[in-house]
Amino acid sequence: MNQSAMDIKISGWGEEWSTLQNNYEQYEKSGLLIKLTCVVLFAVGFAMGFSGFWISALVLLLWAQEAIFRTYQSRLGSRLLRLESLLKQGAVSGGDAFQLHTEWLAGRPGFTGLLVQYGTSACRPTVAFPYLVLVVFAWLT
Repeated sequence: MNQSAMDIKISGWGEEWSTLQNNYEQYEKSGLLIKLTCVVLFAVGFAMGFSGFWISALVLLLWAQEAIFRTYQSRLGSRLLRLESLLKQGAVSGGDAFQLHTEWLAGRPGFTGLLVQYGTSACRPTVAFPYLVLVVFAWLT
């Protein structure tokens, strides 16, 4: 393979990495926005005298939404790590680039597996905070 062809393949990988990294960061921002929205709605609901049940239901709904977002983000993260590994090894081939969905579909879990992934994401400390605290507070007040 000549240098020009190698450069084109590497630039394609770089384009994919850059796009995925930007999307990964966007999911990070979205997760923070969901958290902030939850805290604001919690405070409004608490100030308006809503019951702990309804406030908790809202918090749990937003917690689940962030868990879904974080699961999507982890898929991008897995692909980013794979790209970085291949680039570090110098194992760049045209067939491996731009395969995010193909790779995910090949290992896609069934319905139960997806629910487990969402649950696993929800239990990560960086996701569970502040939702768990808000649910406990809603039931204690």
